[in-house]
Amino acid sequence: MKIKEIRDLGGDELKEKEKSFIEELFRLRIRFATGQLEASSVIKKVKRDVARVKTVLRERGELS
Repeated sequence: MKIKEIRDLGGDELKEKEKSFIEELFRLRIRFATGQLEASSVIKKVKRDVARVKTVLRERGELS
């Protein structure tokens, strides 16, 4: 996701996105550990998306 798309989301939507990215990251790590993940670069992209969402939440003062 691009930062512009993330900034356009509301506070509740951002928190939902953060949860979904974290869940996706968990599933990707399991697939990587079991050898089912072909492209490990996907993990890096999801980690960056989590960081972007957290950054926007922190800027807005909504990060708990």
